[in-house]
Amino acid sequence: MVTGFVVLLCAASFLSATAKGVAVGPRLNNNQLYKLSYTTEVRVSKARGSPQSSTGYRLSSDVDIHLVWRDPSSKDDQLIQLAISNVRVEHVAQKQTCSSNQTIYVASEKWKGKSILFILDEPAIIKNIKRGVASLLQLQLHTGKVIENDVSGRCTVEYKAKENQVTRTKIIDTCKTPETGFTTHNKVSKVYPQFNILYIYTGVGVSKKASSVTIFTIEDGFLRSVVAEEAHSLTVNAHKSTSAKVVSRQTLTLVGTEAGPLEAAGKDVTSVVKTIDAKLAAVGIIAEKVKSQCKGCPTLFEHWQSLQRLLEPNSLSKVSAPRSFLALIQSIRKASKDEILKVLKSVDAVTSSQTHASLDAMLEFLNFTDAKTFVLQERFLYACGFASHPNERMLKALLDISKGKIGNNDIKESVVIIMGALVHKLCLKGGCNLPTVVEVKNMILKGPESTQEESQVQMYLLALKILSDLGAYNTIALTALQRYESSLMTEEVKRTVNRVFHQNRRIYEKNVRAAAADVILSSNPTFMEVKNLLLSIGHLPHEMNKYMISKIQDILRFQMPASKTIQQAMKDMIVNNYDRFSKVGSSSSFSGFMARSADVTSTYSLDILYSGSGILRRSNMNMFGASGGAVLHGLQVAIEAQGLESLIAATPDEGEENLESFSGMSALLFDVQLRPVNFFKGYSDLMSKMFSMSGDPLNVVKGLILLSDHSEVFQLQSGLKATAEFQGGLSIDISGGMEVSLWYRESKTSVNNRGALVISGNVTVDMDFLKTGVEVSFDTEASLDFITTVQFSEYPFLVCIQMDKATFPISEHLSKYDSLPSGKNVLSQRSKKHIVPGSEFPLHQENSNMCKKVFDSSW
Repeated sequence: MVTGFVVLLCAASFLSATAKGVAVGPRLNNNQLYKLSYTTEVRVSKARGSPQSSTGYRLSSDVDIHLVWRDPSSKDDQLIQLAISNVRVEHVAQKQTCSSNQTIYVASEKWKGKSILFILDEPAIIKNIKRGVASLLQLQLHTGKVIENDVSGRCTVEYKAKENQVTRTKIIDTCKTPETGFTTHNKVSKVYPQFNILYIYTGVGVSKKASSVTIFTIEDGFLRSVVAEEAHSLTVNAHKSTSAKVVSRQTLTLVGTEAGPLEAAGKDVTSVVKTIDAKLAAVGIIAEKVKSQCKGCPTLFEHWQSLQRLLEPNSLSKVSAPRSFLALIQSIRKASKDEILKVLKSVDAVTSSQTHASLDAMLEFLNFTDAKTFVLQERFLYACGFASHPNERMLKALLDISKGKIGNNDIKESVVIIMGALVHKLCLKGGCNLPTVVEVKNMILKGPESTQEESQVQMYLLALKILSDLGAYNTIALTALQRYESSLMTEEVKRTVNRVFHQNRRIYEKNVRAAAADVILSSNPTFMEVKNLLLSIGHLPHEMNKYMISKIQDILRFQMPASKTIQQAMKDMIVNNYDRFSKVGSSSSFSGFMARSADVTSTYSLDILYSGSGILRRSNMNMFGASGGAVLHGLQVAIEAQGLESLIAATPDEGEENLESFSGMSALLFDVQLRPVNFFKGYSDLMSKMFSMSGDPLNVVKGLILLSDHSEVFQLQSGLKATAEFQGGLSIDISGGMEVSLWYRESKTSVNNRGALVISGNVTVDMDFLKTGVEVSFDTEASLDFITTVQFSEYPFLVCIQMDKATFPISEHLSKYDSLPSGKNVLSQRSKKHIVPGSEFPLHQENSNMCKKVFDSSW
């Protein structure tokens, strides 16, 4: 509860003096008592909410100020007493009040508060409120920028003086405070052809706005009034209506003057203070940390038990899963290592909390030499890969694991891949030169040369897809190159890629050549590179001709960066003629929009390459989201198949005669490469799985991801503290499969994406005995299926590609909550929901015609 206080402002003129000795601020007169009224109000609401829709409270009091002592050698160095009485705390809506009296002393130097004298056994929140009153008196009467300390930290402040008014503007971004937060930090420049522009990828980020302005009115040499207002707002970039703000307003008004105590005698502040109260001790004006105590909160284990069933694998497609996931992370961040060890089955949440205690608990719990705990180990590794603000300590832990004995080869592969992801994120934060980062980079870069085993080479190349360097292993290495800026493509690299496409030195598989073409066209190609690529059409394998034609047409239709160079090259009639661009086939390349709104634009691209016999050779689906100048590579799913011609007695294409039967899928989720999944490898494996095939898809990844993470403390000038927590949680279930029916002469590949998204923001102001806040959130559940059906009962084969989006809801929620001095808790909630209808995403017209034939023939 607030109690009466005195502040001693140890000040050398709380309103400083010029070099000529003229006062730079008002001087208090001896034997004069200045009577003022003080009010501070804090309100929390949505960023665009009206004052009537906000919640908060108001603290008001009477303030008596008088001069205790003035330095004989410097009239602007003073000891000032602020006696604050009749303190009232009032809820803005409930009108409940409490009252008390306080006195504080402020030692001021030129009206810049240097120290405040308190009795040290007072609660930190009370001392911070006192600092807030004292901070309101900081002033200089001339225009200029200075660095000042006040309750909110050490900040750059700009003064503008005009007649009897001074405006003080605090530049919030410059403030250094004891309490700092963190935010998701994934930032990298890259040209994405779907948008024809350079974007900065920042994930599902939060935008901030802040302001702080104080207006002083001077009359008869003293303060007539002081009005200060500051505001802090946070908005989720991907959904602007999910936002919150806190507004703090202070007013100090002169009511009148009367006779007051005489100035004390003394040579310095210390001797004067001792005569007042020996228990007084000087403390700085910057706010102390206030640790909030959760009264009546469940333990971590109790919280985990209440949420456990909502986090089961079968519940991951429901909004309740990511919402519970975010709630559990908050509990884990406040828990000790011993408490965390009791709930370690929730690997995703424990790892995503990203505290020292949670990491230590996971490392103690997991035994990487035990192959039986494979599932938990991989969930831990993926959670590390998706970490919102990883540190060197996490990377060092994975490096140590990689050097030890690992019981499962898939886990060994995942460790290296995830280390690559962490190196990427740490480099984006400026940590490329950290010792552990350097060591891991060297290990990954040397990895492909250290082994001849195919799976081991692939492991390192998949990790290299996260690093900004070159790999050299066919499709994987070429795919890796597409993720980097054009500036990183040296002439030597470009010559190598062109040699692969044009087969200057050896014969390559079609999927390798197609990947090389993609790299050329997405890396600022020269006129001759484009011309040579176009001239090759007509001389390529049958389906690759069609693929290249479709790729060129898609670049022109979607106006990707290479479109201007292609248009220039196609002015040559030798390049652009009917014979070259009339080649037929089933392969295709297509880009389109999934959704467009004021907040987000999302696109998809789908590349399909078939063998000459009509069997799927490679499919690559990508999804991107763009918001506020940022691009998020949300998903990439690639399916590859080879060596299946023997099933239909077909002839393999050139360079593919001796390929082993194989089919598999790999995925990249939110810029993190996942470990590939094999459907089958080898003819015997294929036949055994064909006869035992259940039709159920294979799991690629299933789990919970902390998609965005922003935590911040706003130390308000009033001395109150607001805390903001914005998190985005995603539950994901990606699976895929391939079915081949020799009886019906049909094959079907499918990629099924299921998930739920919750983004929640919470802004709270807590005075211990009184708490107020707002929680805003939105959530959705969605599914997307990508199905390719091939009928090879006749020639040419019938191929149908489908991308189906199911109907899904989007809900928005607003909650306001208050804990009043009376002990009563008040909660109000409001929600709205709308339905987005399902649809099938359009692809090229030839695909639509083919699908009609497929489904007609199936009847």
